Amino acid sequence: MRSGENKPIITADDLTARYGSNLIFSNVSFQVNRGEVLVIVGESGCGKSTLLRILIGLEKPSCGRVLFQGNDIVNSGEDVLHNYRQNIGVLFQSSALFSSMTLNENIALPLTEYTNLDTETINLIIQMKLGMVNLSGYGNHYPAELSGGMKKRAGIARAMALDPIVLFFDELSAGLDPVTAVELDELIIKTNEALGTTIVIVTHELESICKIADRVIMLDKTAKGIIAEGTPQELKENSADPRVRSFFLRQLPQKTAQE
Repeated sequence: MRSGENKPIITADDLTARYGSNLIFSNVSFQVNRGEVLVIVGESGCGKSTLLRILIGLEKPSCGRVLFQGNDIVNSGEDVLHNYRQNIGVLFQSSALFSSMTLNENIALPLTEYTNLDTETINLIIQMKLGMVNLSGYGNHYPAELSGGMKKRAGIARAMALDPIVLFFDELSAGLDPVTAVELDELIIKTNEALGTTIVIVTHELESICKIADRVIMLDKTAKGIIAEGTPQELKENSADPRVRSFFLRQLPQKTAQE
């Protein structure tokens, strides 16, 4: 852990998710510790993004709880959820920037929605956030005028607008060239170290996982839940589970003689 205390800020308690009769996962329980970078991994269709959306409060699980600093965001009223949203920042795979708005206007959105700050203060915050992601001078640009990596950085700036306690990223480096992906990894590390921000990331990029993760949880589509938890090094070197070893060593599981 690069910053913060080894205390849970988010607790997932016995979560089950279904889409109709299709069970995605069940009995999923884990903690996100304050100040850590937690990475959620697993094969396609195992429920990584569904779990992230439940943690964010965008979807409700079939059963179970998500506690943020002791408050249940799943089964409580809108006031608890509203307070939670003021303390988190989210960046999805597409960056989700509004194409008809400049970067300044995109970053201003959460500030105008959740605060009573005056225009001058909001503008100062916007410039500070753009500077943090190396986009100073691009505030009047529209998303269509930016490269893929710049859009991701702009999305991070917007996610950080309210100085969130927790940041959630879904496949942050998907579709980016290796150099840009490394730059985003460095930005994550810098944000975590400098601000103590807790970060939860869904990704399948092994090099990124090994570089940024303090801890990893691995979901499995067949097991319908978590099959491994630990540091990247622990899972890579010590796991006896062939599914875990296959992921971290990028090897196909060994076939048995019968197969």
